[in-house]
Amino acid sequence: MDVAELLASQDGVVARRQVLAAGEDGGDVARRLRRREWVVVHPGVYVDHTGPLTWQQRSWAAVLACWPAALAGWSAIRAHEGPGPRGGAEGPVEVVVAHRRRIRTPEGVVVRRDRHLDDRVQWNRSPPRMRYDAAVLALAAGAATDMAAVAVLADACGARRTTAARLRRQASATPRLRRRAWLLAVLDDVAEGTCSVLEHAYLRRVERDHGLPRGQRQVPAIAGGRRMMRDVVYAGRSPAWTQVVELDGRLFHSSAESRDRDLERDLDAALDGADTVRLGYAQVVARPCATAAKIAALLRRRGWEGALRPCADCQESSPGRVA
Repeated sequence: MDVAELLASQDGVVARRQVLAAGEDGGDVARRLRRREWVVVHPGVYVDHTGPLTWQQRSWAAVLACWPAALAGWSAIRAHEGPGPRGGAEGPVEVVVAHRRRIRTPEGVVVRRDRHLDDRVQWNRSPPRMRYDAAVLALAAGAATDMAAVAVLADACGARRTTAARLRRQASATPRLRRRAWLLAVLDDVAEGTCSVLEHAYLRRVERDHGLPRGQRQVPAIAGGRRMMRDVVYAGRSPAWTQVVELDGRLFHSSAESRDRDLERDLDAALDGADTVRLGYAQVVARPCATAAKIAALLRRRGWEGALRPCADCQESSPGRVA
């Protein structure tokens, strides 16, 4: 491949070693740099213009500067998913190299190491990157908090780029995976239908920790001619006993239209004979015990005969309210 073909295939970025391998010499490189046809991005890596670099060009430059290397972490996710809100576009480019390598980290690059590099990298992609499932699991395993780890897993499955079953197989086959047992348990919950951080928190902290009956998740429904999914449904022996719980993970409504859609969903549920309560982060994460007590009271009105179980976090003054 000649230099022009390399530049075309690598978004205008090329490494000195590639230029020499293509049959040119150091003088050719120096001449292009002197004429400002090329600009140095990292030592031995050049781009064919003088303007700001695109994210794709920064990624190619990082990979070529650390070669053999591939995109990792949020940079790998960004490469797989394209532009979007999931991260990876700002800040340093993350790359992964073989475990035993010692390299000087270029500016604006974060270098990670992997003992099983070849098994987890797609070298034929442009630029090379960690396989999607491997990148997702690495991010979840290294997340700063449990909720951040759940967000990584739930968002990946919610975007339909992978499934809980696929991630579970990858986790089982990944040596030395940090907190493997916990990640597998979370993936089991995701497989049940917890499609967001808030839904997972409700399942664990409100429903399961307090002995509430197991709700049905992501239940298909049609109302007013529209298809929709109910987050959690507690179905009794008659429609009058049905309790719907909708979990709103937004910190605020982005528009009056979105607020109207939510209210319309609740009204449609009422027409079907189901009562709906809508919960947010404050009810589920900040006040799970009080929320569990209130959901239990609603379910008792609809025929549930079970007993609410105090969780480990319930205060000493709470048993009278949650027993």
